[in-house]
Amino acid sequence: MAAIKPTLSVITVVYNNVRNIEATMLSVLNQTYPDIEYIIIDGLSTDGTLEVINKYKSRVAKFISEKDKGIYDAMNKGLAMATGDYVIFMNSGDEFYATDTVARVFASAPDADIYYGETEMIDAGGQSLGQRRHKAPDQFNWRSFKYGMSVSHQAIYIRRALTEPYDSRYQLSADIDWIIRAAKKAKKIVNVHRYVARYLVGGMSKSRHRHSLTERFNIMKRYYGLVSTVINHFVIAFNLGWYWLKNKRTND
Repeated sequence: MAAIKPTLSVITVVYNNVRNIEATMLSVLNQTYPDIEYIIIDGLSTDGTLEVINKYKSRVAKFISEKDKGIYDAMNKGLAMATGDYVIFMNSGDEFYATDTVARVFASAPDADIYYGETEMIDAGGQSLGQRRHKAPDQFNWRSFKYGMSVSHQAIYIRRALTEPYDSRYQLSADIDWIIRAAKKAKKIVNVHRYVARYLVGGMSKSRHRHSLTERFNIMKRYYGLVSTVINHFVIAFNLGWYWLKNKRTND
C-alpha cells in the first residue's frame, strides 16, 4: 500500500513586485509534486502585479488582494487560509531551487515535523551569488538561531499543526520568532542535505537594518537569555568580520 503523500500549502505574499512575481509563481506551479495548495496574498498592488497573477489564477487554490498592515499581517492571512499538512512561505522574489524540490524534500524521510535545507542567493538578474553566509546546521533545533538565522524561512517546511500566527510586535524579524516557536514543539527535524530554495538578495536601508538587528537581539534575548545573547553577538561579530576578510582576500 502506497504511503499517503502530505499536502503542502505554499504561501506567496506580494505587494507591487511585478518584476519578480511571475518567476516565483512559476517555480511553485511547475513543481512535479502533485499535492500543493497554492495561496497568494496580495496587498492591493497597482503596478501590474495583479495582471501577472491573473494569468495563472486558475492554477492558484486561494487568492486575495486587499490592504494589509504589513508583511507579517499578510503572512498571517495566508496561514489562516492554509489547509495543508505542511506550510512554507515562498514570497515574491523567492523560488524553489528546482522543479523536483518539493518531491525530493518529502522523499528524504517520512513524517517529519520540520524539513529544512540550504538556500542559494541570486541577484536581480537571476544570477547565482552562491550559498548564504549562514550555512544550515547539520542538526537543527530551536537553539540553532543563537548565532543568527541559520535556516532561511523559504527553506523550511513546517508541519502546519505546529505553527502559530506571526507576532505583530515585530515588523522585520518575526520570522525568526515564528520558526523558533515551531521548532520548540517539533519532535522530528530532518535536514534534506540539498539546496531547496533561491533567495533574491535585496537592499535594506541602514535604518531598517538597524531596526531588524534590534528586533533579532530582543527575540534572542527572550529565548536564550540576556547574558548568552550578548556573548553570542560577540561570536556573530567575529564570524561576520572573518567572513568579509576571507571574501575580500578571495576577491583581491
